[in-house]
Amino acid sequence: MLRASVAQCRIRIRTMTTLRLALVQLSVGDDKATNVSRAVSFIERAKQERADIVTLPECFNSPYGTSHFARYAESIPDGETSTALSEAARKNNVYVIGGTIPERNNDKLYNTCTVWGPDGKLVVVHRKMHLFNIDIKGKITFRESDSLSAGNSLTIFEAKGCKIGIGICYDIRFEEMARLYRNKGCQMLVYPAAFNMTTGPLHWSLLQRARANDNQLYVACVSPARGSPPGYVAWGHTQLTNPWGEILGELNAVEDMIVFDIDLKIVNEVREQIPIFNQRRTDLYDTIWKKEN
Repeated sequence: MLRASVAQCRIRIRTMTTLRLALVQLSVGDDKATNVSRAVSFIERAKQERADIVTLPECFNSPYGTSHFARYAESIPDGETSTALSEAARKNNVYVIGGTIPERNNDKLYNTCTVWGPDGKLVVVHRKMHLFNIDIKGKITFRESDSLSAGNSLTIFEAKGCKIGIGICYDIRFEEMARLYRNKGCQMLVYPAAFNMTTGPLHWSLLQRARANDNQLYVACVSPARGSPPGYVAWGHTQLTNPWGEILGELNAVEDMIVFDIDLKIVNEVREQIPIFNQRRTDLYDTIWKKEN
């Protein structure tokens, strides 16, 4: 059940709104061209809703699974999916956070998020840093590292006055990464993600609220719509959380979209009223980034 319907989102008005964010929960099938076409149609719909930034889910052009990555992989920025996202961003004059696609770079495969500017140019690329290798007895076993390589960089871009850090799915479990983004001035974290039917009910919402509350920023997690077995089944429940840890909007399991106004004044208010960032005992402990960008 929707916590906030699309209609309700349309009429929400905040003062000092800086940007309008669309989160798209896509149904993903076996045909790449169809998947990409559906993504482009939602970007067009989001523009009609006056969105400034449109975010797609993890692995939106391909079924999610180690057996699919190599077959669907393409190069960035000249592959067919990149070309389509670039044109959609330019045509609709919006930023597009392009979920993720399987990327082929020389002899390696990555789970990669691209961000496209309103001029159609590639802004940043984020490769999933933490590969999803889990084994929950009797529930689910999955090893991304059997086919994918890990990225090694934090990824930040600025749109409409908002500094945004990018993570991908499993990245959200690593609080150090979110704190590093906070340290670098981010006001929002966006995670294209596809939690499963075991970890989704347990941790999907919890992790988003924790990262938002701990770092006093907005967190958006964008999932594919729930498919059907066989294969990987996503939990769905695309969600937006504010810096107070409040859930502003949540979809259910089906294909849909929510659009919300993001008020950056809320970020400043929370950080001023509960000034944990300035009260941290960095003389005793700290979170550091060891690799130069």
